[in-house]
Amino acid sequence: MNTRETPASRLRRLLREPGIIVAPGAYDCLTARIVQQAGFPAVYMTGAGTSVAALGYPDLGLATMTEMVANAAGIADTVDVPVIADADTGYGGILNVQRTVRQYERAGVAAIHIEDQDIPKRCGHLDDKRIIPTGDMVQKVRAAVDARNDPDFVIIVRTDALAVSGWDDTMRRCDAYVEAGADVLFVEALRTPEEAERVTSNFNVPLLYNFVESGKSPLIPADELERLGFKLVIFPGSAFMVVCQAVSELMSELKNTGTTASMMDRMATLHQCFETVGLSHMLALDSLYANAEPVAGGND
Repeated sequence: MNTRETPASRLRRLLREPGIIVAPGAYDCLTARIVQQAGFPAVYMTGAGTSVAALGYPDLGLATMTEMVANAAGIADTVDVPVIADADTGYGGILNVQRTVRQYERAGVAAIHIEDQDIPKRCGHLDDKRIIPTGDMVQKVRAAVDARNDPDFVIIVRTDALAVSGWDDTMRRCDAYVEAGADVLFVEALRTPEEAERVTSNFNVPLLYNFVESGKSPLIPADELERLGFKLVIFPGSAFMVVCQAVSELMSELKNTGTTASMMDRMATLHQCFETVGLSHMLALDSLYANAEPVAGGND
């Protein structure tokens, strides 16, 4: 009997255990490895980062389900900790949502979040968002819950209603989404610490906080979010926004001076980069097989 803990069951266990789950955003396999090696219990595959870094587009709903799942699969294959993935709107109607859940589940992620924005969607911290009727989103949530093969696979439901239809409608939507089977609630773009505290007092399911530097929400530290009652916090933009600034500065230095020598103290070495993605382990594995005794009776 296989009793190995799956990524989804591991995330479920983390959700039951005390303490807040801090899941920094990764947009590729390298950043995912760095997140894991820093000691975080989970990785968040950022949709914005995937769109920006992998596709070269702003977060305006241009990434397809196939592109997002492919990135999630690569990240999930790279790390041992659970991966929580952005699944945007579910990429269509009821049947699309069910296919989305099955594809992400097969990719090895532990959780996805789907949202109630209309198509085409946009980053939750941009203006002029549009949302679908509550009833339509309830159908999507029910379809997502029914589509999963592993009952531990976590369905996080996000609402963007706060910036569109206000607090009262947001709370009504959250009630409806929990009743439809949401495992975790994600109220996007909370505007004040007071709103953050109010939302956690209204529901008995775990709540997720979206920590977006230069976004619309206050930058509340993880320990304070835990005190307020949040169970999960994601940092979707931190890595790719730092990279955007750092690489811009590097290119400016190279353009102006013709060398990057003055910035080497801000770089990892080549060997350190390779070690981050498993150089020593792979070389040892290669050596193990290369030095193995030939099988008796094998071909010369």
